[in-house]
Order: sequence, then structure tokens, then C-alpha cells
Amino acid sequence: MTTLPETTDERATALAALSRTRALLDPGLRHWVGRLPGPVARVASYHFGWTDSAGRPGAAPAGKALRPALVFGCAEAVGASAEEALAPAVAVELVHNFSLLHDDILDGDTTRRHRATAWAVFGSSAALLAGDALLVQASRVLTEDPPGRTRTVTGLRWLADATTQLIEGEQTDIGFEERAHVSLAECLAMTERKTASLLACSCALGALWGGGSAERIESLRRFGIHLGMAFQLVDDLLGIWGDPAVTGKPAGADLASRKKSLPVVAALDSGTPAGRRLAECYGPGRAPETGPDEIGRLADLVAEAGGRAWAEEAAEREFAQALECLRAAAPSEPAAAALAALARLACRRDR
Repeated sequence: MTTLPETTDERATALAALSRTRALLDPGLRHWVGRLPGPVARVASYHFGWTDSAGRPGAAPAGKALRPALVFGCAEAVGASAEEALAPAVAVELVHNFSLLHDDILDGDTTRRHRATAWAVFGSSAALLAGDALLVQASRVLTEDPPGRTRTVTGLRWLADATTQLIEGEQTDIGFEERAHVSLAECLAMTERKTASLLACSCALGALWGGGSAERIESLRRFGIHLGMAFQLVDDLLGIWGDPAVTGKPAGADLASRKKSLPVVAALDSGTPAGRRLAECYGPGRAPETGPDEIGRLADLVAEAGGRAWAEEAAEREFAQALECLRAAAPSEPAAAALAALARLACRRDR
């Protein structure tokens, strides 16, 4: 989606890291979801792709597991093993999926990972409660982890702070829908809270559980911030120009809902004729047209106004800054190569 170069070796390294993450993560994730009350566990299991809507075992596509992969990678970067950071890896994945369950309801999205979303199958109330339950379990994972109390308290505080920022960012994003004008600075600040905060927390928790120094933890946290910004920029590009057969979501879904994503806001802020025509379509009180022709026209206006090029260039800048922060953390090998490869894959993904 961006022009960031990627070698075959880097891609293989990143995919191997994600595959290993799944192997380490899934037993713990299933354990904690299995401890939920039956009806709630059924919704959560469906959401994770482990069962179908009737509760029968299945194998639907799973999420990328980027956040737990960052936890493992940052623990290894400061000299620990991935296994030592299993608790925070499970916790951040639970928080992430809490946000997805709620986000699908808020956005009215009926498709995720090529099948119906949990709320579309079980109803919004059941999906809402399942998300709440995952959030509660995330804290329990950390409190029941054997190591010392000081680390647990710090980790709980960081996770709570990141979750609060995520919720604040989501609320701000919703508020943008009612506003005629949103500045690019406001949209970037919202993105840092809504998306980058949890990726940064994942990196910091991994380094904390790995016994890293305060300086190395901070460098890895900053790595997560910039990676999170790049990740969301790519996500917003996919929300307009992604292939539905790959993303598992309808084409132009963000444009159909008139979402003020980063490429759109950049286009609206451009002062160009195309930007002004786009603003007319995003005006308050205007009923959105959602046909494929209209969606295609809006996508062309965003690109013509420079929104697509700006977002691609911004993603590259954030990626470069992420790598600078990673180098500052002086990570051990092969964790450094794995984290760099994961970052590049996140910025080159098509889903």
C-alpha cells in the first residue's frame, strides 16, 4: 500500500515472528476466554474465529497478532525470552479485541475477516458484553502472573492508561462525524490515542517484563508510537483503496460512512478544487450516497486533492522514525531484525 521497499528475507522473518506468536499466544488466549461465563465465551470464541455461530469448532481467519508479537519481540530485545512475556502478550491482545468488538458496533460494520461480525450474529448487546469481559480479563492476566508486585502494578497502570487513551481516541473519532471541519493536527492526535497508544504499550510491557532499563523501555515505547501512526495511516489507505477480497471488508467502507480518516482530512485541508468538491460531499446534513460509482468518485477526489500521496509519505516518515527509536534501544539480535521486519510488514500490508 505504501512504497516502502521490502526484501523477501524481511517478509519471511516477519511472517515467522507472527507464526511463532500465534503458537505461543493462542493456548493462553483460549485459557482466559474459556474462563468467561458460557454465553460470553461463546461470543468471544466466535469473534476470535475458533467456533462458528452455533459454537462448533471452526478455523476462521485469525487476526494479525501484531501487538503480542511486539510484546515478545521487545522482551527479547532487552535480553529475555518470549515466554517470559506471555502474560502481557495475552493482555494486550484481549484489550485489542475488546476494542474491535466495540468498534464494529459503533461503526455498524457487519463484516470482519471475511465473515459476519459478532454483533451481526449475536446482537449488539451480546457483543458489547463480550468486549467488556475481554477487557476485565486483560487485567486479571497481569494480576495472576507470578512475578513481582512492582512490575505488575506498573504494567496494570500502563495498560489502563493505554486503554483510556484508546477510548478517548474512539470518542473523539465519533465526534468528528458531527463536525463540518476537522484539522489534520486534530486527526493525528486522535490517531495517536486511538491506535498508537496500545502498540506503544505493547512494546513497553514487553521490555518491562523482559527487565529492560527505563531508557530502553522508553525508546521501545517511542518505536511503538511511530509504528502505530504508520500502521493507522496504512489502515486508512486500505479503508479507501483496499481490495475487499483481501481486507475482508466492503470496498470504500470508510467513504460510504463519510469517515474522516487521515487521507480524507488531508484532502479536505488541501485547499484544492478537488478538496472543496470533496467537502461538499462531506457536508453536515447531507445524506451519504453509498453506491459504487459514488464511492469511486469520492476516492478519486481524495487522491486528486493529494490525500492519498500525503498519507503514503506520512506512513514512510513514521516508519523511518520508528526504526530510529528501535536503534536507540540497542536491541539484541535476532530481536532487532524481527522487530524491524514486523514494522515493515505492518507498513506494507494489504489487509
